Amino acid sequence: MADIDTQDMYDEHAKPVYRYLLGLCGNHYDAEELTAETFYRALQSIERYNGECKLQTWLFQIAKHVWYHELEKRKRNTVSIEVAEPLADPANLEEAVASKQSKIELYRRMQKLNELTREVIYLRLSGELSFKEIGEILGKTENWARVTFYRGKERMKSNDEPE
Repeated sequence: MADIDTQDMYDEHAKPVYRYLLGLCGNHYDAEELTAETFYRALQSIERYNGECKLQTWLFQIAKHVWYHELEKRKRNTVSIEVAEPLADPANLEEAVASKQSKIELYRRMQKLNELTREVIYLRLSGELSFKEIGEILGKTENWARVTFYRGKERMKSNDEPE
């Protein structure tokens, strides 16, 4: 499938890929870097995209592998540099703090879930993917993705202990 306009590909899919990676890594700067790496790798292997799945699904698979590679790198390199998020506009500081607190609570609850359940939730919410696409990315069935999402969501609501 060589007739893909790479600029259109980026314009259409960069934000969902970024949101997915942001959900995985939790850091704006890392998510930007990982998104760039995802599209770099996609361009390197565009001739291998055969159209059997949606282009976005293919890109999410690449993003998942980029994230796994990043995790391996982090394991090898124990020294990490934390980059602070930019400060919010003082006029909207109270709103920004409240929003950040609810995001932090959501991420805390998500961290209590197992890795696959977290990934299903990230793909569904950040990537806005269908359960079928999530199943394709993770090598599972559509029904598995649907049930895993529902159970994870229920666990988060009930604030259960980790799986």
